[in-house]
Amino acid sequence: MSRSSLVTIGPDRAPLRCLVCQSQQFTDREIELNTSGMEFLGVERANHSGTALIRDLCCFVHTFADNQFELWDPRRGYPR
Repeated sequence: MSRSSLVTIGPDRAPLRCLVCQSQQFTDREIELNTSGMEFLGVERANHSGTALIRDLCCFVHTFADNQFELWDPRRGYPR
């Protein structure tokens, strides 16, 4: 099971807050970004994976197609 993490986004390392509950700790999980068109054409290999950041309390899922975010241990806080 994944641990909760603080998350920063982009080159400026902006802290991520949940769009629903405004909290800052998320659990991450790899997800498949499947498209029905690619599967219909038989080229499933063209599909990509992404990352879901799931808010622990409200369960809202924030989806990212690339890795323009960083995970941080909440006991140590955000980088300075």
